[in-house]
Amino acid sequence: MGTLIVGLVVLGIVGLVVRSMVRDKKKGKSIQCGNDCKNCGGHCGH
Repeated sequence: MGTLIVGLVVLGIVGLVVRSMVRDKKKGKSIQCGNDCKNCGGHCGH
């Protein structure tokens, strides 16, 4: 039972991180480019 609860918590955290990354990408930010895709030279996948 404990394993199931921990698994659900980890899954929830991963989901929130992915959601945050998708939102940042849509706003023109990217971790690979220092959160500034406009000036990264096209490495962000635009």
